[in-house]
Parts: sequence; structure tokens; C-alpha cells
Amino acid sequence: MTSKGKTITLAHGNGGKAMHDLIEKTFLPALDNRFLEALLDSAILPAHEYGLAFTTDSYVVQPLFFPGGDIGRLAVSGTVNDLAVAGARPRYLSAAFVIEDGFPLKDMAAIVRSMKIAADEAGVAIVTGDTKVVPRGKADGLFVNTSGIGTCEFRAALSPLAVRPGDRVIVSGTLGDHAAAIMKARGDFPVSFEIESDCRPLSGVVLATLERFPPPAVRFMRDPTRGGLATTLVELARSSTCSIEIDESALPVRDEVLALCELTGYDPLYLANEGKFILVCEENTAEDILAHLGSRPASKDAAIIGTVTDDPLSRVYLNTKAGGTRIVDMLVADMLPRIC
Repeated sequence: MTSKGKTITLAHGNGGKAMHDLIEKTFLPALDNRFLEALLDSAILPAHEYGLAFTTDSYVVQPLFFPGGDIGRLAVSGTVNDLAVAGARPRYLSAAFVIEDGFPLKDMAAIVRSMKIAADEAGVAIVTGDTKVVPRGKADGLFVNTSGIGTCEFRAALSPLAVRPGDRVIVSGTLGDHAAAIMKARGDFPVSFEIESDCRPLSGVVLATLERFPPPAVRFMRDPTRGGLATTLVELARSSTCSIEIDESALPVRDEVLALCELTGYDPLYLANEGKFILVCEENTAEDILAHLGSRPASKDAAIIGTVTDDPLSRVYLNTKAGGTRIVDMLVADMLPRIC
């Protein structure tokens, strides 16, 4: 038996408080450097006119194939998106696979083909990789790691420190689609509706938006994956030393996702997304950016959902449909393990 607090638990992988504690108390002190300590989705490296971006992530989703994607598409999209929301043009990826003995070759081939399709969509090349095979029962089928390098395209950096009171918060589309698709694929709940994951590379729409509205018009971007919109906004509030007010009635959520949340008790604010981004911009450009996003398929459901305020408590407040206000915090409990 192990004592509480001395072992890794599933909660350490859900994007919430336990994961942040693990990063701040274990990884940051041991791996201390100025690039890592910024805790951005991509490290900005001084090896290009405006720098290079470098990011890495591992994927352990179950099931490996789900409506709208699979672990291969997810791995490429996730790494490409982390580069793009840092203001970088994705260029090159690596891919490493931990494969369980007995894994079907046809499934491996399908996943690799899916990775190629996603890479072509994003305009990147998978230029290096690695495979390891482990005994049966040691890898739950397949684990994938992808790392990516991108070139920074803009003189001004996207940063939480650039956020100012009065700025507007935009989300690029409907929330919780990926989490709902995974729940549906697992057969955990008796629902009849169909829904697909939003898993896709976002570099096209992100870079087109930044080219038309370059920093400092756009202050900050992030993709709300594990921990969902709520956790991402709390991270932003704490890093920017501002507060954020969001309007529940403005949040774009599919009826199917709302129905699933009513059935399960989950909150769409905390559901994972794999093809959406959050954008913070100057107040006077918000409507123009929204119109631009609405004209593109990947962001046609974009919405202005909130405002940055000068409240010094660095909190996120939700103005509810019922007319009240509540504080939004990071995800604490583990909602859906093995989702990305």
C-alpha cells in the first residue's frame, strides 16, 4: 500500500490542479531553464529571426479510433496546434511509438496513414521518429509521442503578459466535442445521437488570423485541451494578473454535448477540445476578428465569450444564465482519463 500523495494518480494527467502541482514541484525544479519556466505550449528558441518554437506531447487516448479521428490524427494535430497558438508556423515533427506486442499491423498502418493526412493538412513533415515494442499488457495497445519545431512569424510575441483590461476573449467554436465523442465511442452512456471529435490541425486558420490581425492586436492564444476552457482561462488569469468575466449564454456548445452533460453531471467548461483555440484581442478589433473567424470552416462557430477586467484577484468569473455569478476554478477531480 502506498501513502496518499506519494504516487502518481490519474488526476495528475487531467490538466487540472494535480497536474499543475506536479509540474511546478517536480519538473520545473529539476529541469530549470528560462525556456521551460515560461510554461507555454511551445518553447520560443533564439535560432531564427523571431525565434524557433519547440513543443512535445504524448498521447494515450482510449479507444485508439474514435468518431472524427484516431490517436495518429490526434498526435499530429495536438503538436501542430501547440506551435500555431504560440504564433509559430509548424515545420517539422518527430513521432515516437510505444507499441504493445500483438498490436494489429493493419491498425498501425491505418494510424500512420492518418498521421500523414493530418500532416499534409498542416503543411508539415514528420522527419524523424522511433519505435519501441513492449510486452503484452504493458502499453494498452499504443502510445504516441510527437515533437514539433516551428518558425516564429511575428515580431511581437503572444503572451499572457500582453493581456490588458478591456480585451475581449474569443473561442473559435463549440466546446467539448472531443470529450463527448470519446464518451460516445467508449459506450459508457446510453445515448443515441452521433457526434465527432473536433480533432484537426488549426495552423491554417490561426496563422491566417495572425497575419491579418498581428500582435499586439491579438494578445494571446491557447488551445483548451485537457482541463477544457475553464482551466485554460484560469491559467491565463493567473499569468496575466488580470481577471476574466465570461458569459454563460455566449458559450457555444452543441445540443448533443449539453444533453450528455445533463446525463452525466459533467460541465462543458471542463471538457477537452482538440480542434479549438482561445484568442484574446484588443477590444476594438474583436468584431472584425470574429467576422474573419466566422468565414472559415474550422472556426465558423466562433463567439466572443468574455472580457478581461482589472480585478487584481486574477480570477475567472462566470455570469450565469440565471443571472448570478460564480468563480470558475481549475479542474480538480479526474473526469475522463485517457482522453488525449
